[in-house]
Amino acid sequence: MNGKFVSYLRVSTQRQGKSGLGLEAQREAVSGYLNGGKWSLVAEIVEVESGKRAARPELARALSMCRLHRATLLVAKLDRLARNVAFISALMEAGVKFVAADLPQANELTVHILAAMAEYEAKAISARTKAALAVAKARGTVLGGLRWDITQVASKGRRMALQTRRENAANYRADVLPVIEDKRRQGAVTLRAIAEALNADGTPAPRGGSWSAVQVSRIVNAA
Repeated sequence: MNGKFVSYLRVSTQRQGKSGLGLEAQREAVSGYLNGGKWSLVAEIVEVESGKRAARPELARALSMCRLHRATLLVAKLDRLARNVAFISALMEAGVKFVAADLPQANELTVHILAAMAEYEAKAISARTKAALAVAKARGTVLGGLRWDITQVASKGRRMALQTRRENAANYRADVLPVIEDKRRQGAVTLRAIAEALNADGTPAPRGGSWSAVQVSRIVNAA
């Protein structure tokens, strides 16, 4: 097994969380899956939450770490997550790869099924739209309008590219700020100390390479 992973373990009650009941079995499943190869476990995230509740703050943190470290989310058992709509929604929106130790092929299978359902719905909406336009045309409504030209398309493309870069930068900042705050709580009070701590634990810098005090300042003080 190769690559970076963030393991996500979940138990349903505070008692289970404190006693470790259920967690050790999940840890063993994760350890068994990762046995051999060149891999690194970036973090282990434990959630104590009922499966009936949609709020999963630790899952959000795990997904954030996966994006930040370009890691794969690893769960011990698929049934811990797959039946939860909140998890599926968060996973699809986060764009994070995940794998279940008990059923590794479910990674692609699950995503493909969800994608197929979304595609089916999109086609259904398109068919209904075309039918409505056909009815409007039969009633004499004038359809169509100004066609595109290359100048307008290029301008729109540049605006969309700029918007995408801004959104990616904002998402990265949102993911890395909690890590910076953790370093501060651990005693890194200066920008240089924070940069050294981030480099020490392998936190990716905004544009690759190593962290510097200037980069930390830009992230912390960004509007």
